[in-house]
Amino acid sequence: MDWKIELVAIPVTDVDRAKAFYVDQVGFNADHDHRISDSLRFVQLTPPGSACSIVMGVGITDMPPGSQKGVQMVVEDAAAAREQLLSHGVAASEIDVQPWGMFVTFSDPDGNTWALQQLPAWQ
Repeated sequence: MDWKIELVAIPVTDVDRAKAFYVDQVGFNADHDHRISDSLRFVQLTPPGSACSIVMGVGITDMPPGSQKGVQMVVEDAAAAREQLLSHGVAASEIDVQPWGMFVTFSDPDGNTWALQQLPAWQ
């Protein structure tokens, strides 16, 4: 039996600001934005090429905004990904080279943190 992670909640204070950040600056695809009621809004975004999406909105999670730390995505080229983030106004770390890959980190406007990993050649 496969167990697949397909949706990760990202707690945010301002849904429209967060959606714009992830879509316009980071480059995620906007899949759904549905307001079910005043107490439930479901916004699903997916990184390009990913089988796992993120969800944010109103009534989605009890986590405090900014408390999601260390969600990690694998990228083909850490330097190119970093440049893409910087060119779209996202503050990104320098590349951290480790034996298990190269890493770039960034945060969204609420302080949720992300890591991008370029796998080493031995993978």
